[in-house]
Amino acid sequence: MSFRFSIIVPALNEGSGIKEALTPLATWRKQGHELILVDGGSSDETVACASPEVDRVIISERGRARQMNAGAAVASGDVLLFLHADTHLPGDTLSLISSMISPQRPWGRFDVRLSGKRKMFRVIENMMNWRSRLTGIATGDQAMFVLRSQFEMLGGFAEQPLMEDIELSKRLRRLAWPICIDTPLVTSSRRWEQRGVFTTILLMWRLRLLYWLGVDAKKLAELYR
Repeated sequence: MSFRFSIIVPALNEGSGIKEALTPLATWRKQGHELILVDGGSSDETVACASPEVDRVIISERGRARQMNAGAAVASGDVLLFLHADTHLPGDTLSLISSMISPQRPWGRFDVRLSGKRKMFRVIENMMNWRSRLTGIATGDQAMFVLRSQFEMLGGFAEQPLMEDIELSKRLRRLAWPICIDTPLVTSSRRWEQRGVFTTILLMWRLRLLYWLGVDAKKLAELYR
């Protein structure tokens, strides 16, 4: 079955790298797929650098969930693919998704590979991928994709400041277990490099545990900052 894709990229102050991130997607634009950048009020050159590389630039309220919902609201593709600005997809992404997605299995994600060279990053990415397989939960770093009809039926992302990907995964999981594509994408390891590997791991485990225990996402966002 042939699908048209809408690739939605939420961004905030990504001017230094946004052109490099978007340029490889030009091939898919030429094939008739749609590329939408949703800016959350950048104070740098993100919008100016991105505009020639995308079909539409949307300005929305800041917040990844709000930005992705804003992009989805104007998207016209059959499949929505949510792509972080610091993530690079494999070249056969759309064909891989097209070969697997269906009304019976309407969503999924990719395995992730971190950009850093440290051996510990290989451990972290393997843990992320296996955890996702075992739990049926996807994170934004894994380039979530979903049939637009199902996304709209569920009401999109909950507009909360953190864990919006986990919250949507739980609702999608009631429909079907996610498609787990083992061809890895590459996402930036800067979060671990800036905060420290073990500090970041412990922080993320703590946030997930608190979320599972019912702590409000706004409080978790304060801890994350």
